Amino acid sequence: VHLLRKQVKDWRDSGYDGVSETSKTLLNWWFNNDHPVTHADGSITDFQYYFAQREAVETIIYLHENVKVIDKHDMMRFASEDSPISPQMFEESWRRYVIKMATGTGKTKVMSLILAWAYFHKKYEEDSDLAKNFLLIAPNIIVLDRLRSDFDGLKIFSEDPIIPENGTNGKNWKSDFQLTLHIQDNINALNPDGNIFLTNIHRVYESKDTQPSADDENTLDYFLGEKPTGQTTDSQVDLGGIVRDIDELIVINDEAHHIHDSKLAWFKSIEDI
Repeated sequence: VHLLRKQVKDWRDSGYDGVSETSKTLLNWWFNNDHPVTHADGSITDFQYYFAQREAVETIIYLHENVKVIDKHDMMRFASEDSPISPQMFEESWRRYVIKMATGTGKTKVMSLILAWAYFHKKYEEDSDLAKNFLLIAPNIIVLDRLRSDFDGLKIFSEDPIIPENGTNGKNWKSDFQLTLHIQDNINALNPDGNIFLTNIHRVYESKDTQPSADDENTLDYFLGEKPTGQTTDSQVDLGGIVRDIDELIVINDEAHHIHDSKLAWFKSIEDI
């Protein structure tokens, strides 16, 4: 990781050379602009992202646009010479970036910035291979409720300085940010301009026939049998089927240490999607 951090620092110091105009505009808006906040008592402070948040976002964009990472083999070039890491340790064939941040350092804000970056990159860059649809996965209801408090009504995108003002570099950012939020099984009409599906992992398991395992995070179904679906308590909406039907989708997995093991239903479901 330290080799990558050094390269990202050099790239930051260069003024973000080598990336799209969309990415450069967003990075400078977030991290090199003043964002004054007026408080109830009339005092004014400047909103600023923590360095850890900034570095995480910069690293994702650097890997995607400068390094042009396709798979795990592209990531291996950042391993130290004495590192025991080998490609055989990573079973996934899809492109996966992992951000490691301590509890309380603001992972939700990082997720919101990555989401906005991907959305605008797809919208404004002709050759973008990103997406305007997002599956945001939480490990349980407690984390889901915490995420919901930030994402409900797309609140985080209006309260934080995520979206540049209309007219910035000739684009109507705020007007063009048109996403529909779907929470758990409360699925609205799908928006051709973009969607966020916010759910806990159990709603997108590989299929309704996934066999409970003793390795699952929640082993109640394994030991007690699966709970029958009630007429009034459980939705019949197949969220897993809906997200598998969407052509372009970015999966953002909160607390991703839960998919370290490829045998878990958690890993298999994301792999299947």
